[in-house]
Parts: sequence; structure tokens; C-alpha cells
Amino acid sequence: MEYKILAAPVIFEEEIKKSKFITYLAKVENLEQAREFVNNLRREHPKAVHVCWATVAGLPHDQLQYFSSDDGEPSGTAGRPMLNSLINSQIGFIVAATVRYFGGILLGTGGLCKAYGNGVQQALKLAQTQIELERELYFVTCSYEQLNLVQSLLNQFNAKIEYQEFMEEVTTEFALPTENVQAMQELLLDRSAGTLFMFKIEA
Repeated sequence: MEYKILAAPVIFEEEIKKSKFITYLAKVENLEQAREFVNNLRREHPKAVHVCWATVAGLPHDQLQYFSSDDGEPSGTAGRPMLNSLINSQIGFIVAATVRYFGGILLGTGGLCKAYGNGVQQALKLAQTQIELERELYFVTCSYEQLNLVQSLLNQFNAKIEYQEFMEEVTTEFALPTENVQAMQELLLDRSAGTLFMFKIEA
């Protein structure tokens, strides 16, 4: 399955009734990275009254990776509209954070929903994306003599090496496009005369 990810960070700034809204978009690997991104913004903007945010910290359809925060704004007026904009974009592994400097004029619940949701929508219009393939994590352990075979197959099937450990044998952890799993497993067995197996790493 293909999905979109951000190719580069985005910043969109606008003023609404004297309040300044600065919306940031960034690529993240997980919810922890999204939280850290927001915490860094809070340190960069110590005088901001709110740093509201939302994230799809995994695949676009994985609702377990959805999260949003109103950060002191009335409940449901900031984080949720931001999250809805992200979900509608069908971009995965993304965080949106909006820094607000209060200008003295209250916007009301409707005004806040529009300001935060539209800020993310406008930032998304500026975003450059690239296509990524849905991947699953696997590992394979082989001898040093078999390493060239393993690396050749990883390249052939568009796998991303995540980690390698060189001990008496070599263990390689890799992210493999879901659609390539069966073909690689079969070819790995065939080329190694049935001596090599790859095992799924459960999240």
C-alpha cells in the first residue's frame, strides 16, 4: 500500500483579529517524536499563550496513532480541527503544531475551530510530499559468507536496513514493503538452499 509523507517541513503564519497563528508541519516517526517536536516549539516560543497540536504518528489509516491537544483552548476548538485536517490529507507520520500569540480579541469557539483547522489546511497546501510504501519489520541472521546474498535481496526488494549486528553471525533488521514480503521470503529460501529464514518483528 502506498501513502504520502512530508518531503520537507512547512511553516504557515497568519494574523486573525490581532492574534498571531504560526502553524508548523513536520515528519515524525512516532508519537514520542511528535511530543518532542511540540516541546521544542514551546521552548522557542516561551511567550506564546498556546501551542496546540495534532498528529497522525503512523500510517494514515491507523487510528491508534492519532492524537490531539487543545493546550488550554476550549475543548474541541483546536486539536480536533487540526487532526481532522491531517486525516483528510491522507499523509502519514506527520505532526501539526500551531503557536498562538493572543492579540486581545476573543474569537469564540467557532472562530477558534476555523482558525486552527484552516491554519493546518493552508500549511498542507504548501507541503511537498513523496510516496512511501507501507512496510513491515523483519530480521534475518546469516553467516558472513551469506551476507552478500542477503544484501542483494534487500536491495532487490526495496528494503530499508534499520540495524545490523556483527557477531559470530550477522543479524540484519529491515523494513520491507508489505507487498514484497512473500516474494522475498521465497527467494531467500531458494537462494540459500533452505538455510535462511526471515522473521517478523512485532511492534
